[in-house]
Amino acid sequence: MAWIATAIIGSAVVGGVLSSNAQKSAAKTAANAQTQATSESMAEQRRQFDAIQAMFRPYVEAGGGSLARQLDLAGNNGPEAQQRAIQAIEMGPEFAALTRSGEEAILQNASATGGLRGGNVQASLAKYRPEVLSSLINQQYQRLGGLTQLGQASAGMQAASGQAFANNASNLFMQRGDAQANAALARGQADANMWGNIAGSVGFAAGRGLFGGGPPSVGQPGYVDPSRAAYPGAF
Repeated sequence: MAWIATAIIGSAVVGGVLSSNAQKSAAKTAANAQTQATSESMAEQRRQFDAIQAMFRPYVEAGGGSLARQLDLAGNNGPEAQQRAIQAIEMGPEFAALTRSGEEAILQNASATGGLRGGNVQASLAKYRPEVLSSLINQQYQRLGGLTQLGQASAGMQAASGQAFANNASNLFMQRGDAQANAALARGQADANMWGNIAGSVGFAAGRGLFGGGPPSVGQPGYVDPSRAAYPGAF
């Protein structure tokens, strides 16, 4: 009867190994597919992040430059930087055009009224240039402020994009980790099932007495009813 036990156990071993290998292969394939999908999604997320950063970079750089020039005008970077910023405005074409047209208007008005040599005309000419310069400094500061705010808003968009990328990347890494962990668990479960089936087959064969060496069970050749053995003359 031992050959029957061998056949049962051998069938369980072969079938268990094949089934275990199939399950482990399927788990590995699924994990690889999930890992590949995660990598592709991560690459696309990175591409989108880089594109957004590049799109806002000019505005951020412009805002940073305008902020530095605002600090120069306000004197935050020292008196020398402030003086250079004011001189740049004073030597600029806008100041030259405004003062030329303004002074010509003052002189023409004085000529028309006969007061060209009057003290009021000289006073008006003397204070006109400082007034124009002061006005241009304020205007320049406000213009730069607009660029600074634009740069600040763009930097905020870059930061938000970076935070979104970090969150998405974290989720993708967790998904990839879960897929690999589940694949490892599936491989372990496949091995456990294989050995469990083999052990069950061994136990079945032993319980049926298919290994030999023990008294035959009910229905097997050579089985003797205990009651007949105890009282052989009664039957």
